Amino acid sequence: MTAVQIEVTEEAGDMQIPAQKQKSVTSGLEFLQIPQLPLNNIGYPQAQEWIEHRKANVRPWSLFLNTSNIRPPPSLPRLTKRIMKNIEYFQSNYLFVFIGLVIYCLVTSPLLLLTVGVSLGICYKVSQLNARQELMIFNHKLTLAQVYSLVGICSLPIFYLVGAGAALFWVLGASCFLITLHAAFYNIDSVLCPGEDELNSLVMQEI
Repeated sequence: MTAVQIEVTEEAGDMQIPAQKQKSVTSGLEFLQIPQLPLNNIGYPQAQEWIEHRKANVRPWSLFLNTSNIRPPPSLPRLTKRIMKNIEYFQSNYLFVFIGLVIYCLVTSPLLLLTVGVSLGICYKVSQLNARQELMIFNHKLTLAQVYSLVGICSLPIFYLVGAGAALFWVLGASCFLITLHAAFYNIDSVLCPGEDELNSLVMQEI
């Protein structure tokens, strides 16, 4: 019998999985990943970074909705300072309150929701077309921002017919009212400077 020797070489102890096997392993876990908004693909990576930054700075909603911190402002100067502090501290929460009101307005207005969906769909198709070839009008190269602006201008008459103006004013009014109401009555000093209220009450008692 002839002895057959098989040499096994190892380079620094590394083992590489075949590409086909790696693909099968990762594809089985793709459904566990949270989908991201495709803003990078449509030419707005800064918008994606801004949204991620806002999400990271959201204060706990249990703190934001804590009714034990609801107290009337002691004076008008303190009211102004309180509103400014609350807006600075809860700015991401207030942004999501505004987004929630926008979503509520769209859900309760089917025609407006359909119009917004069609406009966003056109913008998405245009971004895919721009990725394959440059968009030209009268021998002039258009950027994605210019194309999106053109789509928005062409959609203005339709938005007007479906009542987008009234919905916009309602969202702005409701957002300003709710944000101002929360910022005026939420005692932010009890969060940023705990124990200050008790100290002030003791000083007032001694006086």
